[in-house]
Amino acid sequence: MKKITWIVSLLITVLATQAQSSNNSLTNTLLWRITGKNLTKPSYLFGTMHMLCADDIELSDSLKNAIKTSDKVYLELDMNNLMEMMGAMSHMSMRNDTTLADLLSPEEYKKVKSYFTDHMSMLPFSMLETYKPLLTASTLMEQSNKCDHIIAMEELIMQEARQDHKEIKGLETMNYQLSIFDSIPYKVQAKQLVDMINNMDKSDDDKDMEELTNAYRMQQLNKMEELTKKDVGIRDYANLLLYNRNRNWAQKLDGLLPQNSLIIAVGAGHLPGEKGVINLLRRAGYKVEPVKNDMSKKKTRDI
Repeated sequence: MKKITWIVSLLITVLATQAQSSNNSLTNTLLWRITGKNLTKPSYLFGTMHMLCADDIELSDSLKNAIKTSDKVYLELDMNNLMEMMGAMSHMSMRNDTTLADLLSPEEYKKVKSYFTDHMSMLPFSMLETYKPLLTASTLMEQSNKCDHIIAMEELIMQEARQDHKEIKGLETMNYQLSIFDSIPYKVQAKQLVDMINNMDKSDDDKDMEELTNAYRMQQLNKMEELTKKDVGIRDYANLLLYNRNRNWAQKLDGLLPQNSLIIAVGAGHLPGEKGVINLLRRAGYKVEPVKNDMSKKKTRDI
Protein backbone atom coordinates (compact mmCIF):
# COMPACT_ATOMS: atom_id res chain seq x y z
CA MET A 1 0.00 0.00 0.00
CA LYS A 2 2.80 2.43 0.86
CA LYS A 3 4.45 1.84 -2.53
CA ILE A 4 1.18 2.70 -4.31
CA THR A 5 0.89 5.80 -2.13
CA TRP A 6 4.37 6.99 -3.17
CA ILE A 7 3.56 6.48 -6.86
CA VAL A 8 0.18 8.23 -6.63
CA SER A 9 1.90 11.16 -4.94
CA LEU A 10 4.58 11.07 -7.65
CA LEU A 11 1.95 11.20 -10.40
CA ILE A 12 0.17 14.20 -8.88
CA THR A 13 3.47 16.04 -8.47
CA VAL A 14 4.62 15.25 -12.03
CA LEU A 15 1.29 16.39 -13.49
CA ALA A 16 1.32 19.49 -11.33
CA THR A 17 4.87 20.37 -12.32
CA GLN A 18 3.93 19.97 -15.98
CA ALA A 19 1.22 22.57 -15.46
CA GLN A 20 3.66 25.11 -13.96
CA SER A 21 4.37 28.06 -16.27
CA SER A 22 6.32 30.72 -14.37
CA ASN A 23 9.54 32.25 -15.72
CA ASN A 24 11.06 33.02 -12.31
CA SER A 25 14.79 32.37 -12.13
CA LEU A 26 15.79 30.79 -8.81
CA THR A 27 19.04 30.02 -7.06
CA ASN A 28 20.04 26.38 -7.59
CA THR A 29 18.88 24.77 -4.37
CA LEU A 30 15.96 22.72 -3.11
CA LEU A 31 16.30 23.91 0.50
CA TRP A 32 14.89 27.26 1.69
CA ARG A 33 14.97 28.90 5.12
CA ILE A 34 11.77 30.54 6.40
CA THR A 35 12.17 33.39 8.91
CA GLY A 36 10.58 36.74 9.72
CA LYS A 37 7.01 37.60 10.69
CA ASN A 38 7.96 37.31 14.37
CA LEU A 39 9.11 33.67 14.12
CA THR A 40 11.40 32.78 17.04
CA LYS A 41 13.01 29.84 15.18
CA PRO A 42 13.52 29.26 11.46
CA SER A 43 11.60 26.64 9.52
CA TYR A 44 12.72 25.03 6.24
CA LEU A 45 11.02 24.29 2.92
CA PHE A 46 12.42 21.46 0.79
CA GLY A 47 11.53 20.28 -2.73
CA THR A 48 11.24 16.52 -3.14
CA MET A 49 11.11 14.07 -6.01
CA HIS A 50 9.32 10.79 -5.46
CA MET A 51 11.35 8.39 -7.61
CA LEU A 52 15.15 8.56 -7.72
CA CYS A 53 18.11 6.21 -8.00
CA ALA A 54 19.20 5.53 -4.43
CA ASP A 55 22.82 4.97 -5.42
CA ASP A 56 23.64 8.59 -6.21
CA ILE A 57 21.60 10.79 -3.86
CA GLU A 58 21.27 11.39 -0.12
CA LEU A 59 20.10 14.04 2.30
CA SER A 60 22.42 17.01 2.62
CA ASP A 61 24.11 17.86 5.90
CA SER A 62 22.15 21.11 5.84
CA LEU A 63 18.81 19.30 5.66
CA LYS A 64 19.85 16.74 8.29
CA ASN A 65 20.79 19.54 10.66
CA ALA A 66 17.51 21.31 9.96
CA ILE A 67 15.56 18.13 10.77
CA LYS A 68 17.56 17.64 13.96
CA THR A 69 16.75 21.15 15.21
CA SER A 70 13.10 21.16 14.05
CA ASP A 71 10.02 20.34 16.10
CA LYS A 72 7.96 18.56 13.41
CA VAL A 73 8.20 17.35 9.82
CA TYR A 74 5.37 17.97 7.36
CA LEU A 75 5.13 15.99 4.10
CA GLU A 76 2.35 16.19 1.52
CA LEU A 77 0.84 13.10 3.16
CA ASP A 78 1.18 11.49 6.59
CA MET A 79 2.65 8.16 5.49
CA ASN A 80 2.49 6.84 9.06
CA ASN A 81 -1.32 7.00 9.18
CA LEU A 82 -1.99 3.41 8.11
CA MET A 83 -5.72 3.62 8.86
CA GLU A 84 -6.06 6.53 6.46
CA MET A 85 -3.95 4.80 3.83
CA MET A 86 -6.07 1.66 4.00
CA GLY A 87 -9.31 3.65 3.96
CA ALA A 88 -8.18 5.42 0.81
CA MET A 89 -8.19 2.12 -1.12
CA SER A 90 -11.96 2.41 -1.56
CA HIS A 91 -11.51 5.76 -3.33
CA MET A 92 -9.14 4.48 -6.02
CA SER A 93 -11.86 3.06 -8.28
CA MET A 94 -13.91 5.10 -10.73
CA ARG A 95 -17.44 6.03 -9.80
CA ASN A 96 -20.56 4.26 -11.08
CA ASP A 97 -18.71 0.99 -11.76
CA THR A 98 -16.95 2.58 -14.74
CA THR A 99 -14.11 0.58 -16.31
CA LEU A 100 -11.53 1.31 -19.00
CA ALA A 101 -13.67 -0.65 -21.48
CA ASP A 102 -16.32 2.06 -21.11
CA LEU A 103 -13.85 4.85 -21.91
CA LEU A 104 -11.73 3.48 -24.75
CA SER A 105 -12.32 2.15 -28.23
CA PRO A 106 -12.08 -1.66 -28.55
CA GLU A 107 -8.65 -1.28 -30.17
CA GLU A 108 -7.35 1.02 -27.42
CA TYR A 109 -8.73 -1.20 -24.69
CA LYS A 110 -7.09 -4.26 -26.26
CA LYS A 111 -3.75 -2.43 -26.41
CA VAL A 112 -3.92 -1.37 -22.75
CA LYS A 113 -5.00 -4.80 -21.57
CA SER A 114 -2.27 -6.51 -23.59
CA TYR A 115 0.37 -4.18 -22.18
CA PHE A 116 -0.52 -4.86 -18.56
CA THR A 117 -0.93 -8.58 -19.27
CA ASP A 118 2.50 -8.80 -20.89
CA HIS A 119 4.29 -6.68 -18.27
CA MET A 120 4.58 -7.48 -14.62
CA SER A 121 2.45 -5.17 -12.50
CA MET A 122 1.90 -4.73 -8.76
CA LEU A 123 -1.82 -5.40 -9.29
CA PRO A 124 -3.82 -7.57 -11.72
CA PHE A 125 -5.37 -5.81 -14.70
CA SER A 126 -8.85 -6.84 -13.54
CA MET A 127 -8.31 -4.45 -10.63
CA LEU A 128 -6.36 -1.77 -12.49
CA GLU A 129 -9.04 -1.37 -15.17
CA THR A 130 -11.50 -0.16 -12.51
CA TYR A 131 -9.04 2.40 -11.09
CA LYS A 132 -9.11 6.04 -12.12
CA PRO A 133 -7.00 5.84 -15.30
CA LEU A 134 -4.25 8.20 -14.12
CA LEU A 135 -3.79 5.96 -11.07
CA THR A 136 -3.42 3.01 -13.41
CA ALA A 137 -0.94 5.11 -15.38
CA SER A 138 1.04 5.73 -12.20
CA THR A 139 2.06 2.07 -12.10
CA LEU A 140 3.89 2.59 -15.41
CA MET A 141 6.25 5.13 -13.87
CA GLU A 142 8.04 2.60 -11.71
CA GLN A 143 8.39 0.22 -14.66
CA SER A 144 10.02 2.97 -16.73
CA ASN A 145 12.71 3.67 -14.13
CA LYS A 146 16.05 2.07 -14.98
CA CYS A 147 17.45 2.02 -11.42
CA ASP A 148 18.08 -1.18 -9.49
CA HIS A 149 17.04 0.56 -6.28
CA ILE A 150 14.43 3.33 -6.42
CA ILE A 151 13.88 5.63 -3.49
CA ALA A 152 11.79 8.68 -2.69
CA MET A 153 13.32 11.72 -1.02
CA GLU A 154 10.38 11.62 1.41
CA GLU A 155 11.47 8.15 2.50
CA LEU A 156 14.95 9.44 3.35
CA ILE A 157 13.45 12.38 5.23
CA MET A 158 11.17 10.07 7.21
CA GLN A 159 14.11 7.83 8.14
CA GLU A 160 16.07 10.82 9.40
CA ALA A 161 13.06 12.23 11.25
CA ARG A 162 12.40 8.92 13.03
CA GLN A 163 16.05 8.68 13.99
CA ASP A 164 15.78 12.14 15.58
CA HIS A 165 12.40 11.25 17.17
CA LYS A 166 10.50 13.94 15.24
CA GLU A 167 6.74 13.85 14.70
CA ILE A 168 5.76 13.38 11.04
CA LYS A 169 2.51 14.87 9.76
CA GLY A 170 0.77 15.57 6.43
CA LEU A 171 -0.43 18.77 4.78
CA GLU A 172 -3.31 16.96 3.09
CA THR A 173 -4.99 13.55 3.13
CA MET A 174 -4.77 10.66 0.70
CA ASN A 175 -8.53 10.88 0.20
CA TYR A 176 -8.13 14.49 -0.93
CA GLN A 177 -5.37 13.58 -3.38
CA LEU A 178 -7.50 10.79 -4.81
CA SER A 179 -10.51 13.11 -5.10
CA ILE A 180 -8.51 15.29 -7.51
CA PHE A 181 -8.76 12.51 -10.09
CA ASP A 182 -12.57 12.61 -9.92
CA SER A 183 -12.44 16.23 -11.10
CA ILE A 184 -10.56 15.34 -14.27
CA PRO A 185 -12.83 13.61 -16.81
CA TYR A 186 -12.16 9.88 -16.86
CA LYS A 187 -12.00 9.93 -20.69
CA VAL A 188 -9.21 12.53 -20.56
CA GLN A 189 -7.34 10.32 -18.10
CA ALA A 190 -7.89 7.22 -20.21
CA LYS A 191 -6.44 9.00 -23.25
CA GLN A 192 -3.36 9.90 -21.17
CA LEU A 193 -2.98 6.24 -20.20
CA VAL A 194 -3.09 5.14 -23.85
CA ASP A 195 -0.57 7.84 -24.79
CA MET A 196 1.79 6.75 -22.01
CA ILE A 197 1.67 3.13 -23.21
CA ASN A 198 2.23 4.21 -26.82
CA ASN A 199 5.31 6.17 -25.73
CA MET A 200 6.75 3.73 -23.18
CA ASP A 201 9.46 2.43 -25.50
CA LYS A 202 10.36 5.73 -27.15
CA SER A 203 13.86 6.99 -26.40
CA ASP A 204 12.69 10.61 -26.38
CA ASP A 205 10.55 9.95 -23.32
CA ASP A 206 13.47 8.27 -21.54
CA LYS A 207 15.63 11.27 -22.40
CA ASP A 208 13.04 13.72 -21.06
CA MET A 209 12.78 11.87 -17.76
CA GLU A 210 16.56 11.65 -17.50
CA GLU A 211 16.88 15.39 -18.11
CA LEU A 212 14.25 16.10 -15.46
CA THR A 213 15.97 13.85 -12.93
CA ASN A 214 19.35 15.44 -13.68
CA ALA A 215 17.84 18.91 -13.22
CA TYR A 216 16.56 17.77 -9.85
CA ARG A 217 19.97 16.43 -8.83
CA MET A 218 21.48 19.76 -9.89
CA GLN A 219 18.69 21.50 -7.92
CA GLN A 220 17.77 23.65 -10.91
CA LEU A 221 14.15 24.57 -10.21
CA ASN A 222 14.03 26.89 -13.22
CA LYS A 223 15.34 24.08 -15.46
CA MET A 224 12.73 21.68 -14.07
CA GLU A 225 10.04 24.20 -14.97
CA GLU A 226 11.41 24.54 -18.50
CA LEU A 227 11.49 20.77 -19.05
CA THR A 228 8.02 20.16 -17.68
CA LYS A 229 6.14 22.82 -19.66
CA LYS A 230 5.53 20.25 -22.40
CA ASP A 231 1.88 19.61 -23.01
CA VAL A 232 0.50 16.39 -21.53
CA GLY A 233 -3.11 17.28 -22.28
CA ILE A 234 -4.17 18.36 -18.78
CA ARG A 235 -3.08 21.98 -18.50
CA ASP A 236 -6.71 22.99 -18.06
CA TYR A 237 -6.48 21.31 -14.65
CA ALA A 238 -3.50 23.28 -13.32
CA ASN A 239 -5.62 24.80 -10.54
CA LEU A 240 -6.66 21.37 -9.28
CA LEU A 241 -3.23 19.82 -9.47
CA LEU A 242 -1.08 22.73 -8.42
CA TYR A 243 -2.34 26.19 -7.59
CA ASN A 244 -5.23 25.33 -5.26
CA ARG A 245 -3.00 22.96 -3.31
CA ASN A 246 -0.19 25.52 -3.07
CA ARG A 247 -2.63 28.09 -1.75
CA ASN A 248 -4.13 25.63 0.76
CA TRP A 249 -0.69 24.68 2.02
CA ALA A 250 0.46 28.29 2.38
CA GLN A 251 -2.67 29.15 4.37
CA LYS A 252 -2.22 26.12 6.61
CA LEU A 253 1.47 26.85 7.13
CA ASP A 254 0.71 30.46 8.08
CA GLY A 255 -1.09 29.03 11.09
CA LEU A 256 1.52 26.36 11.87
CA LEU A 257 4.80 28.26 11.49
CA PRO A 258 4.40 30.55 14.54
CA GLN A 259 3.84 27.51 16.76
CA ASN A 260 6.78 25.24 15.82
CA SER A 261 9.97 25.00 13.81
CA LEU A 262 9.00 22.87 10.80
CA ILE A 263 10.54 20.94 7.94
CA ILE A 264 8.09 21.18 5.04
CA ALA A 265 8.91 18.71 2.25
CA VAL A 266 6.69 18.82 -0.87
CA GLY A 267 7.20 18.07 -4.56
CA ALA A 268 9.78 20.38 -6.10
CA GLY A 269 7.27 21.50 -8.76
CA HIS A 270 5.26 23.25 -6.04
CA LEU A 271 8.11 25.59 -5.03
CA PRO A 272 8.78 28.02 -7.93
CA GLY A 273 6.60 30.49 -9.74
CA GLU A 274 4.31 33.37 -8.90
CA LYS A 275 1.77 30.91 -7.46
CA GLY A 276 4.44 28.64 -5.97
CA VAL A 277 4.82 28.00 -2.24
CA ILE A 278 8.00 30.12 -1.98
CA ASN A 279 6.30 33.22 -3.36
CA LEU A 280 3.04 32.60 -1.47
CA LEU A 281 4.92 32.46 1.85
CA ARG A 282 6.78 35.64 0.94
CA ARG A 283 3.49 37.36 0.16
CA ALA A 284 2.23 36.20 3.57
CA GLY A 285 5.07 38.20 5.16
CA TYR A 286 7.79 35.59 5.61
CA LYS A 287 11.40 35.83 4.49
CA VAL A 288 12.26 32.77 2.35
CA GLU A 289 15.96 32.43 1.50
CA PRO A 290 17.97 29.77 -0.38
CA VAL A 291 20.24 27.46 1.64
CA LYS A 292 23.24 25.51 0.32
CA ASN A 293 22.16 21.90 -0.09
CA ASP A 294 24.70 19.33 -1.34
CA MET A 295 22.84 16.04 -1.90
CA SER A 296 25.40 14.13 -3.99
CA LYS A 297 26.92 11.01 -2.44
CA LYS A 298 30.19 12.14 -4.02
CA LYS A 299 30.12 15.43 -2.15
CA THR A 300 33.06 16.85 -0.25
CA ARG A 301 31.86 17.59 3.26
CA ASP A 302 32.33 21.06 4.68
CA ILE A 303 34.92 21.40 7.46
